[in-house]
Amino acid sequence: MKLNLLSCDAQRPDKRAIAKCIAEVSSSISESLANELTDILLEGDAVDIEVHDKNSGSALRSLRKLSIDYEIIE
Repeated sequence: MKLNLLSCDAQRPDKRAIAKCIAEVSSSISESLANELTDILLEGDAVDIEVHDKNSGSALRSLRKLSIDYEIIE
């Protein structure tokens, strides 16, 4: 499943938690790339990631918990 992470609406976003979440739920993103994608997301730009299908439900819950808006592409 492909997701487009649109924005983070948290008043004080936790960059480490967001990067860790991205690295855990995505299929091929390292921790360093997750940190870069987190910075891009928090600057206001959208980020595309691919999620393992078996983890899709928990991934979406984790993103909602971190106040990240997303849209499902595929």
